[in-house]
Amino acid sequence: MEILDKNTIEKYILPNLSIGLRGKDCEPDFLLEIISAIIYRLKTGCQWRQLPVKQFFTKNILTWQGVYYHFNEWTKDGSWTKVWTSILSSNRQYLDLPCIQLDGSHTPSKRGGEAVGYQGRKSTKTTNMLYLADNQGQMLACASPQEGQHHDLFNVQELFEELCHMLTKANINIKGLFLNADSGFDSTELRQICKDKEIEANIDVNMRKSKTHENQSTEYQYFDEELYKRRTVIEHANAWMDSFKALLIRFETKAANWVALILLAFSVRFLLKIQMKTKS
Repeated sequence: MEILDKNTIEKYILPNLSIGLRGKDCEPDFLLEIISAIIYRLKTGCQWRQLPVKQFFTKNILTWQGVYYHFNEWTKDGSWTKVWTSILSSNRQYLDLPCIQLDGSHTPSKRGGEAVGYQGRKSTKTTNMLYLADNQGQMLACASPQEGQHHDLFNVQELFEELCHMLTKANINIKGLFLNADSGFDSTELRQICKDKEIEANIDVNMRKSKTHENQSTEYQYFDEELYKRRTVIEHANAWMDSFKALLIRFETKAANWVALILLAFSVRFLLKIQMKTKS
């Protein structure tokens, strides 16, 4: 089962991963096989120990522990983040960036671990993450995962800074962008953050807060209903991300490994989109 062809992996992913100085760990063909196995696990959702390793390796058959070892090492040294920001930076022409979409998403967690907490509405332990997508529903950035009991505005200043930093690393200029967000993000703090960054916040008003001091301000708040309709694309994007079965339920106990899988999913989906664009 080939999700990405080896030429694409070799061009976009392999150059951004840390590589050993000697032995088979520095052989391109062997590394391509490891990456293919990791992507297979991401797409199918199989457990690491169930990886059909014989399917991927031709000369030196690596165990599932060996595949996980490389995935974990590339997580720890920041390689997966580098992969994503590099792909994003070199292919900005395929993005639609006059407007970006902000949303949060909860993922059930079955093994517990870092950044996991009980979410009452879902009656289970979850991890909550904030995402940014472009105007076509292409995911752009994710923030550090938070425990599921927290709402989307929890620690929003730090998390929104992380989202913006990821875009900046990809050489995407955030000044002048319009930001769509639902009423769950309606807060003076987030609006001020956007103002400081010269982002035009198009955030729906939270009517449950209409009687609070926060929303009694006489200051004009911009809101474009037609532009806001574009916010649905990030909901579609979250649905498309569900095609990566390893992301439907979180089994990774380390928060960094969970983020790494998400960034790899961003990368794979964007690369498939680029392939479609170049063929058409």
